[in-house]
Amino acid sequence: MRRMTRFVTSNLLITFHRLSAPRRLRYYMTMSITTEKVAEMLALPEEDRAFLARELIASLDPHCDPDAETQWYEVLDRRSREIEQDQVVCQPVDETLREIRGKLNARRQPS
Repeated sequence: MRRMTRFVTSNLLITFHRLSAPRRLRYYMTMSITTEKVAEMLALPEEDRAFLARELIASLDPHCDPDAETQWYEVLDRRSREIEQDQVVCQPVDETLREIRGKLNARRQPS
């Protein structure tokens, strides 16, 4: 299990996995973004941060399916209609996660 390190710099809490000294030094030396820039982005309105997050994540996957976003919007539209028309029953996220964890834990139990 990796140990985590947390520290505060310029009022920004940063968490990262402990790396060996040479790797940690290389990490710091390759960072081109300043903590001030990160703080500036975190201060953006929620909608702008969400847009920025989508763009950053998309930039990490060079093999992105161009139709994926359209397909996701179709699924979201369909699911929204099903909810509005009472075709499905929604339940709280906490309850859903509890059920999933229970099923996973049951699988892990020796028979």
